[in-house]
Amino acid sequence: MKSYQFELSFTVRDYELDTQGVVNNSVYQNYLEHARHEYLKEIGLNFNELHSRGMDAVVHKVELEYKRPLMGDDSFVVRMNAWQQGNVRFVFEQNIYRIPNDELTLKGLVTAVFMQNGRPIRPPEEIVKALRKS
Repeated sequence: MKSYQFELSFTVRDYELDTQGVVNNSVYQNYLEHARHEYLKEIGLNFNELHSRGMDAVVHKVELEYKRPLMGDDSFVVRMNAWQQGNVRFVFEQNIYRIPNDELTLKGLVTAVFMQNGRPIRPPEEIVKALRKS
Protein backbone atom coordinates (compact mmCIF):
# COMPACT_ATOMS: atom_id res chain seq x y z
CA MET A 1 0.00 0.00 0.00
CA LYS A 2 1.14 3.52 -0.77
CA SER A 3 2.36 5.59 2.18
CA TYR A 4 0.75 8.89 3.14
CA GLN A 5 1.77 11.78 5.39
CA PHE A 6 -1.66 12.20 6.99
CA GLU A 7 -5.08 10.61 7.22
CA LEU A 8 -8.43 11.57 8.70
CA SER A 9 -11.49 9.34 9.12
CA PHE A 10 -15.12 10.33 8.48
CA THR A 11 -18.59 8.80 8.29
CA VAL A 12 -21.11 9.82 5.62
CA ARG A 13 -24.05 11.77 7.03
CA ASP A 14 -27.54 11.47 5.61
CA TYR A 15 -27.80 15.12 4.53
CA GLU A 16 -24.74 14.68 2.27
CA LEU A 17 -26.65 12.33 -0.04
CA ASP A 18 -28.37 13.27 -3.27
CA THR A 19 -31.62 11.81 -4.59
CA GLN A 20 -29.74 8.79 -5.94
CA GLY A 21 -28.68 7.83 -2.41
CA VAL A 22 -24.98 8.54 -2.94
CA VAL A 23 -22.76 11.33 -1.62
CA ASN A 24 -23.30 14.40 -3.79
CA ASN A 25 -20.24 15.17 -5.90
CA SER A 26 -19.78 18.63 -4.34
CA VAL A 27 -19.57 17.20 -0.81
CA TYR A 28 -16.28 15.48 -1.59
CA GLN A 29 -14.57 18.88 -1.75
CA ASN A 30 -15.78 19.57 1.80
CA TYR A 31 -14.18 16.32 2.97
CA LEU A 32 -10.91 17.22 1.27
CA GLU A 33 -10.88 20.77 2.64
CA HIS A 34 -11.51 19.62 6.19
CA ALA A 35 -8.69 17.06 5.90
CA ARG A 36 -6.28 19.73 4.55
CA HIS A 37 -7.07 22.07 7.43
CA GLU A 38 -6.59 19.32 10.02
CA TYR A 39 -3.31 18.30 8.38
CA LEU A 40 -2.03 21.88 8.47
CA LYS A 41 -2.99 22.20 12.14
CA GLU A 42 -1.17 18.96 12.91
CA ILE A 43 2.05 20.28 11.36
CA GLY A 44 1.74 23.59 13.22
CA LEU A 45 0.10 25.82 10.61
CA ASN A 46 -3.22 27.57 11.22
CA PHE A 47 -5.26 29.28 8.48
CA ASN A 48 -6.72 31.85 10.88
CA GLU A 49 -3.30 32.83 12.23
CA LEU A 50 -1.85 33.10 8.71
CA HIS A 51 -4.78 35.29 7.67
CA SER A 52 -4.26 37.59 10.66
CA ARG A 53 -0.69 38.02 9.39
CA GLY A 54 -1.99 39.00 5.95
CA MET A 55 -1.34 35.68 4.19
CA ASP A 56 -3.91 33.35 2.73
CA ALA A 57 -3.58 29.96 1.10
CA VAL A 58 -6.19 29.82 -1.64
CA VAL A 59 -7.22 26.94 -3.86
CA HIS A 60 -5.93 27.45 -7.37
CA LYS A 61 -6.97 24.19 -9.03
CA VAL A 62 -8.94 21.06 -8.11
CA GLU A 63 -8.78 17.79 -10.02
CA LEU A 64 -11.16 15.03 -8.87
CA GLU A 65 -11.53 11.56 -10.30
CA TYR A 66 -14.59 9.77 -8.92
CA LYS A 67 -13.99 6.00 -8.76
CA ARG A 68 -16.83 4.55 -6.65
CA PRO A 69 -19.67 6.30 -4.81
CA LEU A 70 -19.88 6.63 -1.06
CA MET A 71 -23.32 5.94 0.41
CA GLY A 72 -25.12 6.68 3.66
CA ASP A 73 -23.33 5.54 6.83
CA ASP A 74 -20.18 4.53 4.91
CA SER A 75 -17.00 5.03 6.88
CA PHE A 76 -14.04 6.33 4.94
CA VAL A 77 -10.62 7.89 5.30
CA VAL A 78 -8.98 10.78 3.45
CA ARG A 79 -5.28 10.05 2.99
CA MET A 80 -2.94 12.74 1.76
CA ASN A 81 0.51 13.86 0.78
CA ALA A 82 1.66 17.44 0.22
CA TRP A 83 4.61 18.99 -1.58
CA GLN A 84 5.80 22.33 -2.88
CA GLN A 85 5.62 22.88 -6.62
CA GLY A 86 7.55 25.87 -7.89
CA ASN A 87 7.84 29.03 -5.83
CA VAL A 88 4.25 29.74 -4.78
CA ARG A 89 2.26 26.51 -5.18
CA PHE A 90 1.65 23.56 -2.93
CA VAL A 91 -0.01 20.38 -4.17
CA PHE A 92 -2.16 18.19 -1.94
CA GLU A 93 -2.69 14.66 -3.20
CA GLN A 94 -5.86 13.55 -1.44
CA ASN A 95 -7.40 10.13 -1.95
CA ILE A 96 -10.52 8.78 -0.28
CA TYR A 97 -10.80 5.11 0.69
CA ARG A 98 -13.90 3.29 1.97
CA ILE A 99 -13.38 1.51 5.29
CA PRO A 100 -12.97 -1.39 6.05
CA ASN A 101 -12.11 -2.78 2.60
CA ASP A 102 -9.78 0.11 1.63
CA GLU A 103 -11.58 0.59 -1.68
CA LEU A 104 -10.44 3.72 -3.54
CA THR A 105 -13.48 5.95 -4.06
CA LEU A 106 -11.90 9.24 -5.13
CA LYS A 107 -8.51 10.47 -6.36
CA GLY A 108 -7.88 14.17 -5.90
CA LEU A 109 -5.19 16.76 -6.52
CA VAL A 110 -5.66 20.21 -5.00
CA THR A 111 -3.22 22.99 -5.82
CA ALA A 112 -3.04 25.94 -3.42
CA VAL A 113 -1.25 29.27 -3.80
CA PHE A 114 -0.13 31.58 -1.00
CA MET A 115 -1.40 35.13 -1.46
CA GLN A 116 -0.78 38.47 0.18
CA ASN A 117 -2.70 41.61 -0.77
CA GLY A 118 -4.27 39.73 -3.67
CA ARG A 119 -0.93 38.68 -5.19
CA PRO A 120 0.83 35.31 -5.18
CA ILE A 121 3.81 35.21 -2.80
CA ARG A 122 6.62 32.88 -1.98
CA PRO A 123 5.51 31.37 1.35
CA PRO A 124 7.61 32.18 4.42
CA GLU A 125 10.31 29.65 5.26
CA GLU A 126 8.38 28.48 8.36
CA ILE A 127 5.59 27.23 6.10
CA VAL A 128 7.95 25.55 3.67
CA LYS A 129 9.81 23.85 6.53
CA ALA A 130 6.59 22.63 8.18
CA LEU A 131 5.41 21.08 4.94
CA ARG A 132 8.80 19.48 4.26
CA LYS A 133 8.94 17.85 7.71
CA SER A 134 5.59 16.14 7.38
